[in-house]
Amino acid sequence: MFGVSFDVKAGEVVTLLGRNGTGRSTTIKCLFGLLPAKSGSIAFGGKPLQGLPSHSIARLGLGLVPEGRQVFPNLTVEENLVATARVGPRHGDAGLQEWTLARVYMLFPSLERRRRNLGSQLSGGEQQMLAIGRALMTNPKLLVLDEATEGLAPLIRAEIWAALAELKREGLSQIVIDKNVGALLKFADRHFVMEKGRVVWQGSSTQLRAEPEIVQQYLGVS
Repeated sequence: MFGVSFDVKAGEVVTLLGRNGTGRSTTIKCLFGLLPAKSGSIAFGGKPLQGLPSHSIARLGLGLVPEGRQVFPNLTVEENLVATARVGPRHGDAGLQEWTLARVYMLFPSLERRRRNLGSQLSGGEQQMLAIGRALMTNPKLLVLDEATEGLAPLIRAEIWAALAELKREGLSQIVIDKNVGALLKFADRHFVMEKGRVVWQGSSTQLRAEPEIVQQYLGVS
C-alpha cells in the first residue's frame, strides 16, 4: 500500500473499486485494526484509530460486513443478530433511529421468516443479509461492506442494493467494495479506483460515467 488516501463525509456512500489484489480489502483491514498500518494516519470522527484493538474501533461507530459473510453457523438468525448488538453512537442522534430486531426484519423480511434457522441453514444471499443486519445491530455511524454482493443471484443482489440505498436515504455513511460498477453508479456519491496499492483515480458517479476508459482500464469491464 502506497499513500492510499480517501475520506467519507457524513451520510455519504463511497466505493473502493479495483480488480482483485489491488489493496481494497487490505485497506479495510487497516481501517478496522485487523492489519497494522506501517505509516500514515487513520482517523474517524477526528479520533485516531492506529493502535486501537478492533473491538474499540467498532465501539467508535464503525460496522463491518466482512468478505465471506462470516455468520455464526451454529447460532440461529436471531441469535446472530443479538450476539453483538449494542446501543451505539447513533442512538439519540437527531433524525436517526436505533437499529433493533424489528427494524432489521423490516429491512430484510426473509430473515424474520428464518429467524429460528441456524446460520448454516441459510442460502448465500440470506447469509449476506444476516451479515448486514448483524452489523446494523451494532448501531454504526459508518457501515463498511467488503464484497457486498459477490456470488449472489441477480434477484438477491437487487434486494441488497435496494437495502443499501434505503440506508443511504436514512443518512448512514457507507464504504462499499463490489465489482458491480453499474449498481454502484446508481447510488454511490464518490469512487476511489485502486491499482497496485494506490488510488489512481477518484471522482463522482457522473465523472466516472463520463470516463468509460477508466472502468475498462482498471476494472476490466465494459
